[in-house]
Amino acid sequence: MPQRFDLIVFDWDGTLYDSTALIVRCMQAAAADLGLEPPSRERASYVIGMGLIDALAHALPGLDPSRYPALGQRYRHHYFASAHEVTLFDGVPELLRELKARHHWLAVATGKSRRGLDEALRAVDMTTLFDGTRTADETAGKPDPRMLLELMREFGAEPERTLMIGDTTHDLQLARNAGCPAVAVTYGAHEHESLRDFAPLLVAHDVPTLREWLATHA
Repeated sequence: MPQRFDLIVFDWDGTLYDSTALIVRCMQAAAADLGLEPPSRERASYVIGMGLIDALAHALPGLDPSRYPALGQRYRHHYFASAHEVTLFDGVPELLRELKARHHWLAVATGKSRRGLDEALRAVDMTTLFDGTRTADETAGKPDPRMLLELMREFGAEPERTLMIGDTTHDLQLARNAGCPAVAVTYGAHEHESLRDFAPLLVAHDVPTLREWLATHA
């Protein structure tokens, strides 16, 4: 069966990496460290996928921007202290190996920092699996299309032959802004109703469903 997509781009947190609860907890702890009212789980999880500064601004609206660096430092402190507790969702390694065997280019587009993504890739022994990666601190954060446009340019992939897979509305808006089709997963940060508004090709509630769809539609 001919391939529909040359390039498949994954979000990281909440799509491949089971880190949603950790990110929420670290954001709440960082706020508490500075004597601030911690954001609710809903507000903290909504910003997953954004670059750190944008995420802090949304999670704690009204906070003086001069305090963002200190808040970001406390967030990173808590995150890196606990990142070893987190791993890939069950079935993700097999899914990625199958796509690689079918000669798709695989990439990551994430709101994480370069340091954060590189450490996560080393932790799960995937430093050589992906053909390309983009992080929010080296290009524009989601939903600006720049990171996806850069990846398409890097591999010479056309928008209609590039698939974005993510767990947040920021991922789906990124795909829409870049002119690419998208698949949504609901086991990450955002509720499925908000994801359906973007008319993704698939709304997958678990990794096996995503894996089966990619085997026959990608």
